[in-house]
Amino acid sequence: MAYKNIKEIFDHNERWIEEQLAADPEYFVKLSKRQKPRYLFIGCSDSRVSTEAVMFAKPGDVFIHRNIANVVANNDLNMLSVINYAVNHIKVKHLVVCGHYGCGGVKTAITASDEGLLNPWLRNIRDVYRLHKDELNSIQSINERYDRLVELNVIEQCINLIKTRDVQKALLEKRISIHGWVFDMRTGKLIDLKFNTKKVAREILDIYNIF
Repeated sequence: MAYKNIKEIFDHNERWIEEQLAADPEYFVKLSKRQKPRYLFIGCSDSRVSTEAVMFAKPGDVFIHRNIANVVANNDLNMLSVINYAVNHIKVKHLVVCGHYGCGGVKTAITASDEGLLNPWLRNIRDVYRLHKDELNSIQSINERYDRLVELNVIEQCINLIKTRDVQKALLEKRISIHGWVFDMRTGKLIDLKFNTKKVAREILDIYNIF
């Protein structure tokens, strides 16, 4: 829905309240209770990607963090705070990094361009490109190359999750799992990249292990 002005948003809010109460008079009483989601969803800020729609989730089902190109940066206090709260306080069971084909951040990062303030952020994705340059450059189709970088970026961000203290502790206690997904806007499908947490942890924890 494209709103013509701010007033339309508040008018729609009133209609939405009426609809929810008509279906369930206790809807907002239930909604206001303590949240207990099982999932932390780390996704892209792209306006075309709705976490609730993609997962067919209801309010309260998913704890959400979104940024440009679903990056898990080790110097992003916002991200680290979300991880800490989700893992240690809400006690989520699943950490999901979800990218999407056609991601503008990924497309921009794969090209040589000066994006000003965005440069430090895009460097996270350009680092992924550097790590996998041989594979990516061997792909002739530029669109397929973009798609593959989206997938590799998701995998690298899952790896970055394992590098964090809170995730390592939770993995040690066997109370979370990590998943890498990609949303294909061209088909509506959610694709599981089958991220192997145990295998990756064994490969990197000799370097990044905190405990």
